[in-house]
Amino acid sequence: MTVNVSSIGLKGLEGYRVHVQVRISPGKESMVIVGLPDASVKESRERVIAALSHFGEDVTDQKVVVNLSPPEQKKNGPLFDLAIAIASLKELKVFKEEIKQDTAFIGTLALDGTIESAEGLLPALLAAKALGLKLLYIPDDPWIPINMLQGLELVVVNHIKEVVQHIQGQQSLSFLSKPRTKKQAPQFSEAVQKDFCHVIGHEQAKRALEIAAAGEHNVLMSGPPGCGKSLLAETFPSILPSLTNQAQLEVMSLYQIAGEKRSYFQTVPYRHPHHSASSTAIIGGGSSPRPGEISLAHRGVLFLDEIGEFTKKTLDMLRQPLETGEVTISRAHSTVTYPSSFILIGAMNPCPCGYFDSHHHYCTCSVKQIQSYRNRLSGPIQDRIDILLSLKSINLDQPSKVQETSTEIRNQVEYARLRQFERYQSEITNAKVPFEQISRTSPLTNEQQRMLTNVAVKQNWSNRVQIKIIRLARTISDLAGESRITDNAIWEAMTLRRSGSSKQQSIARET
Repeated sequence: MTVNVSSIGLKGLEGYRVHVQVRISPGKESMVIVGLPDASVKESRERVIAALSHFGEDVTDQKVVVNLSPPEQKKNGPLFDLAIAIASLKELKVFKEEIKQDTAFIGTLALDGTIESAEGLLPALLAAKALGLKLLYIPDDPWIPINMLQGLELVVVNHIKEVVQHIQGQQSLSFLSKPRTKKQAPQFSEAVQKDFCHVIGHEQAKRALEIAAAGEHNVLMSGPPGCGKSLLAETFPSILPSLTNQAQLEVMSLYQIAGEKRSYFQTVPYRHPHHSASSTAIIGGGSSPRPGEISLAHRGVLFLDEIGEFTKKTLDMLRQPLETGEVTISRAHSTVTYPSSFILIGAMNPCPCGYFDSHHHYCTCSVKQIQSYRNRLSGPIQDRIDILLSLKSINLDQPSKVQETSTEIRNQVEYARLRQFERYQSEITNAKVPFEQISRTSPLTNEQQRMLTNVAVKQNWSNRVQIKIIRLARTISDLAGESRITDNAIWEAMTLRRSGSSKQQSIARET
């Protein structure tokens, strides 16, 4: 007889149901695991045999065959331990109760029979929910937000004997086997952030960042050293709305797979990799592909300071994620897709020395050096950036005036986001929604289209840039509470795109 129980396998964030089939028969001592297991799955043999000994079962004179189906999918990680052990105990007739089809077992085993957590537990739970499973036996993990996993009956267990007792109906376990202390529980309070009211000047940049936050538009800032590029980027997350429950679960899943801890999950992720980081660290990869910085910035902000210092290869690898909101990593043994929908904030100096067009320092760079420096950001990448900002150093002695706080700006951003969600009937923003949907819900008038085409011809804008200007104009109109795209919104959108490119065109003419 063969016993069949369910568990969950992962391929990136995507989960699939794994049928753990166990057959025990008389024969030479052996325990074989088939179904493309990796090293951590093969090592389950010793852990499972040790767990069986707690029930007085000895399989040293028997042949145990474990099949992980579907056999064509590579199995990674030790989360199949519990399912293998339960199927083995059922096959050995330690308990006779039937296990329902909508029940799954997820967890790794210690040699003393303790059930422990491992990387990938949260995405496995989300996959189980999507697959229609109802009852799950899982280990106690303080980083799993059980209260956010609606629609699943979770039985939290500490030892394999508790699982058998619960199956036999001998013990009724609570959802949490032990109360969590404040230190154990995940923290969902808001992190301390910088505030826009403390940023002096840069009114145009603040307005541009408000538009970027409302529509999830990418921004490139150019200016001399010390003008405030990094400060504006670091303050930018403070005007972004808090993550929804679904977004929090996605972010937590990515951080679990990457093996990183994050204290605050309501606030958006903010990633700030150094320009010396490898392309694998930025994009993701490895023999067993793990999420990179662009996936850890999912639903948040990726800030590339000194973006011109990143290798051209790394920057060009951002094309697919910026366009599709996901990244596909292909390796010899597997191909994995991770979500990577983020707002890109780039910052760079206008030239290698940093003082081109500065009123306070003399620029020592030649025209050829400046053009070569700016060409490090390829045309396709620049096309995928919505807003180009040219910043100047400001006078700190200027008369102070009342500045908008980040909370006030965030309220306006949330209002604009709400208008977009209602219009598209989905939690999607103007920068991410298919352009066909914008054209259908907010078409331009003939006069507006003619105006945009005339400017685009003079500025040599590609079709992608023209579409981005329409997206920007739609966001500006949303901030103003307008149901249609206005002429003023189009002019402002073209200004945001043109302000950063005019100097680059003047340099090109000089060459």
